Amino acid sequence: MDVSGSALQLDTPDGKMETYEARPKESGSYPGIVVLMEAFGLNEHIKKVTERIAQEGYVAIAPDLYHRESERVVPYSDLQKAIGIMNRLRDPKVMDDVGAAIAHLKSQNNVKAGSIGVTGFCMGGRFTYLSAAHHNKDVKAAVAFYGGGIPMGNPSPLSRTGEIACPIYLFFGAKDPLIPLDHVDQVKTKLRDEKKNFTAEVYPEATHGFFCDERPSYHEASAKDAWDKTKAFFAQQLK
Repeated sequence: MDVSGSALQLDTPDGKMETYEARPKESGSYPGIVVLMEAFGLNEHIKKVTERIAQEGYVAIAPDLYHRESERVVPYSDLQKAIGIMNRLRDPKVMDDVGAAIAHLKSQNNVKAGSIGVTGFCMGGRFTYLSAAHHNKDVKAAVAFYGGGIPMGNPSPLSRTGEIACPIYLFFGAKDPLIPLDHVDQVKTKLRDEKKNFTAEVYPEATHGFFCDERPSYHEASAKDAWDKTKAFFAQQLK
């Protein structure tokens, strides 16, 4: 499906937020998906992922969660700098940003009412989990790729699991040094205890960032499987 991409400025309580949107060129009514970036910013990889999602028949939108920062994109080679910027983010403000992205999707006449999903990678995976809880009236499906720190924070996203109202799919790598398998177990246990509709996939050979083909951690077989499952899941839940 042919898509067009464009940069938007969305209003947040802290000013304008740059956002990348990709949408099918064909007229019609499509579900909407919010794409939440990695710690490295709203870079070309995240824009490409947003376009790939749009090609499957969605209006996809990736907000720049670093819009309050002076430096907003960090190279993959500088993990420490990315972590430094990421650590300055505050969950309530990020939820304002996600809310602005959702409000934009809801205002579009080519976005199907009641069909909004969220996906995210790395820190965006954690914010996907949090968004499913915080924006539970709007988020109808969530897919979190290697969301680190879900049990961390005060309150943590994990502590808000009871608020999640939609099905959620989680992907992890067994060789991920940034997400202990103990954290994965905590997430699975909490979702099970709260009787949530979830699927958690742990790829034995994958590490952190396995989906990103611009990083040395890219693991092709795991990335392809996760992408196929993501497409099937969103189609089932949103279309």
